[in-house]
Amino acid sequence: MTRRLNISSGTAWESAVGYSRAVRAGNVVVVAGTTAVDETGKVVGAGDLHAQTRFVLQKIGRALREAGASFSDVVSTRSFVTDISRWEEFGRAHAEIFREIRPTCTLVEVKGLVRPDMLVEIEVMAVVEGCEGSAAGRTQERNGWSSEV
Repeated sequence: MTRRLNISSGTAWESAVGYSRAVRAGNVVVVAGTTAVDETGKVVGAGDLHAQTRFVLQKIGRALREAGASFSDVVSTRSFVTDISRWEEFGRAHAEIFREIRPTCTLVEVKGLVRPDMLVEIEVMAVVEGCEGSAAGRTQERNGWSSEV
């Protein structure tokens, strides 16, 4: 039987809607759609798609680490933006992490997100070498970003 680990960030939305920030099942880690909302409920980087994307990726990095994964384990990203004409702002921040890793990447424009000041939502899927292995303890710097690898 595959071992399942649910990871929570503690937001009220998780219990209200019934989801986990991330789930690890065996060697697969999926991080739920993540927005640029901080622990106080404030949107970080209002009006700045690049800043919001960077903040979202930082949150995703924390969830991956809790699951024993890292950015280098990510095989796919799926992103939703409210204005596709600003794709380059998103792309710069995405490339800061994934330029060398090169997961699949889907970028879709949506009419809106839960709050109008949210500009981007990102979800990722990672595959970790070895079902029970943990990536904890090894750190890699990638363009100023710290990531467990």
